[in-house]
Amino acid sequence: MEIISPRQADIMNMLRQDGRVGVEDLAELFNVSPQTIRKDLNELGDQDLLQRVHGGAVLSSGVKNFEYEARRLLAVEEKRHIGILAASLIPDNCTLLINIGTTTEQVAIGLRGKEGMMAITNNINVVNILSGTPGFEVIVAGGVVRPTDGGVIGEATVDFIKQFKVDYAVIGASAIDEDGSLLDYDYREVKVAQAIIDNARQTILVVDSMKLERSAPVRIGHMTQMDYIVTDKPLPRKLQTLCNENDVIVKITENIPMASVSN
Repeated sequence: MEIISPRQADIMNMLRQDGRVGVEDLAELFNVSPQTIRKDLNELGDQDLLQRVHGGAVLSSGVKNFEYEARRLLAVEEKRHIGILAASLIPDNCTLLINIGTTTEQVAIGLRGKEGMMAITNNINVVNILSGTPGFEVIVAGGVVRPTDGGVIGEATVDFIKQFKVDYAVIGASAIDEDGSLLDYDYREVKVAQAIIDNARQTILVVDSMKLERSAPVRIGHMTQMDYIVTDKPLPRKLQTLCNENDVIVKITENIPMASVSN
């Protein structure tokens, strides 16, 4: 690896903490020109330490996902609004599967207050959110608990999920490819996500728009397998056309006042 400058080291430390940096913010912070920051980011990108996106950079997609705390702090308000809107699509008195992810956890928060619900999940954080909540029976999948984020994964988890046929599934993805492929980092997590999709009558994908700027190596499936996609900004034209042609309903939080879906 090439030697990086002290400023570049500081940028990497900020990326590890926050998950994303912006050119203008860095230029102001370090009192240098935006062109200087772009040069720093390009050099770090050449070493596969980060991935350039419009207006800044994110951690290199590589084969490792962001640490859970860093991911939890990304797009906080966007994820909260996505969670509220997605939860509004799920009626009382139904069964659902909820997958791993910081956005799916926001859906779980939005679901509190529903009645007659059975929630099956491989996400320990969702268990903590919903356990003891009136109106909910919570079932946790068996398997290996991933220490980084409380996700339960592995073949035992897949076998457990296959016992159920639920009304709704709520899943996330680490990235969306330009062809509509849904991507993630851990093939064991992907196998569980695929089982969740296969064993639900309707599937809701919850993703913030940053996922369109990222990449990941393992394919979960395709956007056209979804019944709903809930996100914070309009999809690129090509992806929206794919959804229209395959009867996938896209819900966008920036188009809907939160008061109208929080009741």
